[in-house]
Amino acid sequence: MDPSRYEAYFFDLDGTIYTGSELLPGVNEVISRLIQLGKKVMYLTNTTVYTRKECRDRLKAMGLEPSIDDILTAGYVSGMYLKEQQEDVRAFVIGERALEQELDVLDIILTDNPMEATHLVVGLDREFSYAKMTAGMNAVRNGAKFIVANPDPFCPVPGGIIPDSWPIAKAIEAASTLDIQVMTGKPSTYYIDRALQLSGLDAGRCLMIGDRLETDMMMGVNSAVHTALVLTGVTESEGLLRSDIVPNYVFSTLEDLLKWL
Repeated sequence: MDPSRYEAYFFDLDGTIYTGSELLPGVNEVISRLIQLGKKVMYLTNTTVYTRKECRDRLKAMGLEPSIDDILTAGYVSGMYLKEQQEDVRAFVIGERALEQELDVLDIILTDNPMEATHLVVGLDREFSYAKMTAGMNAVRNGAKFIVANPDPFCPVPGGIIPDSWPIAKAIEAASTLDIQVMTGKPSTYYIDRALQLSGLDAGRCLMIGDRLETDMMMGVNSAVHTALVLTGVTESEGLLRSDIVPNYVFSTLEDLLKWL
């Protein structure tokens, strides 16, 4: 198959577009060429610690010029999900400032009282504590719908990795004895459906490019969007060989895609 045949290209960020504050090899050239060819370019990230605006500003600082409307975060998509609910939503958040801001920009009412929450929304929280676990437990045991923004077990940081949202959500699940009910981030079909809706294209005309098998590639499997794995982030070639998830394309770096454009 020819990876240049798609009309929209969905890019993960960390490990795909950049690492730290540096663009990865071939990124600037690939994005410029896709735009020159009239392709739709969107950025789909599972972050809950940066807002869409912060992601845009970060990309602009690296020399890219994305529109905020072409960026989705797991936090923002969580807000989109809450916005669609028929009931009056009062969300109790276990997460950082960016997650609260992404909900607030969509006019989601936030509450500090877990006992009055209709929904518990869990994201990465680098100040997660026993008290927060107790509050989350009380919220779901009192009837709040249990939402986790993204299922990533860990997050790469300079010098290593740290626990991400999933271990936090699983701690609350264990304490409450109640299951996580909704996952809004990648690889959920809800997330990719929102991206397709914003792109105006159907799944067969879009390519998802990312570095994680369990989120970026699995989201493609769940939705019939074709996938391209880049080996510049979390997944190495050995991990790909051991996995049951098979992407449509594998690129050492995005420079490999540039050869087709």
